[in-house]
Amino acid sequence: MKKVIMGNHAAAYGSKLARAEVVAAYPITPQTQTVEKISEMVASGEMKAEFIKVESEHSAMAACIGASAAGARAFTATSSQGLALMHELLHWAAGARLPIVMTNVNRAMAPGWNIWSEQNDSLSQRDTGWMQIYCESNQEVLDTIIQSFKVSEKVLLPTMICLDGFSLSHTYEVVDIPDQDEIDAFLPRYEPEYKLDVNNPRTFGAMTAPEWYYEFRYKMHQAMMQAREAIAEINEEFQQQFGRKYGMVDNYRCQDAETLIIASGAIASTARDVIDSLRDSGKNVGLISVRTFRPFPDEEIRSIAKSARQIGVIDRNISFGHEGIFFTETKAALYSTSNPPEMYGFIAGLGGRDVTPEDIEEMIHLTATGQAPEVTWFKLKKDMEIAAS
Repeated sequence: MKKVIMGNHAAAYGSKLARAEVVAAYPITPQTQTVEKISEMVASGEMKAEFIKVESEHSAMAACIGASAAGARAFTATSSQGLALMHELLHWAAGARLPIVMTNVNRAMAPGWNIWSEQNDSLSQRDTGWMQIYCESNQEVLDTIIQSFKVSEKVLLPTMICLDGFSLSHTYEVVDIPDQDEIDAFLPRYEPEYKLDVNNPRTFGAMTAPEWYYEFRYKMHQAMMQAREAIAEINEEFQQQFGRKYGMVDNYRCQDAETLIIASGAIASTARDVIDSLRDSGKNVGLISVRTFRPFPDEEIRSIAKSARQIGVIDRNISFGHEGIFFTETKAALYSTSNPPEMYGFIAGLGGRDVTPEDIEEMIHLTATGQAPEVTWFKLKKDMEIAAS
């Protein structure tokens, strides 16, 4: 069945198809329609789940942790300040090895007060032990939620699925919604080996001595690395059943490209049109769209970029006092090679500022010609210029 739906509703339908059993929710713009849609489906009986209305995002994650620890498939959604409020419990969910799945609608952090897209909210949580996936389309949001439950339940780590606020969350697109029976065959019921059970008592989350804490964290790291194989295997299985495949990265017209641009989320979608236009004019350019930030696809990027001479990375985020976060990760992956390309970082689109095809074309030109500094705040309006206007 195909429907024209917004990104937020694609997330809701994804949780329904995955048969999430517990959904704990607190509204926050621009995520609210996801949990509103889920509440409607639960109330009507269309979705068989326990919908828990809580007083904060911190409580929403606490409820998901309890549900997952008891063996239920748990889902939630949030954004920006709400994700920040969850921070303490994100560590707990990952450390407890709970396969919770959450969508985060990327939104800028206040102040200044801003409800538009930026990736600093999710990237601030990069070291909590959650897998992170960045989506380009509403179809990808729905499909990734379903796949993420399967990956998370295999490696026992939670997954955060990120989509751009408004430019994806509120944009309507045609989405293929698979039959429930097909999804049930792909994603069986979650049956954890260990769970809270009064008939089989065990200890969870107890005090841990340093030597064992260290070992637990090593196992978390190993699980994150094993997720690379799980993501690839489950993507392949999904493609065979549904005809759609999403790797850790998507390379677009990269085979003979001398200049590559790297982007994620909605900006990557815009970049595809720019690549097509430049290719038509004879430019050897390509795009790497990074989907999976944790685990980071360093091997995949090295393989795709091995013949590139210049690479530009577009970041809708900033690590203050340093550079864009995807740029840092990409440099770490490529500078270890014997002949690394010239690399340039572009900070763009913070707080939802538009990133147009013309902007991306200019970034590609600056990258190809080496005219940019290593890190560029693209089209920065300085304080005096703002005041003068």
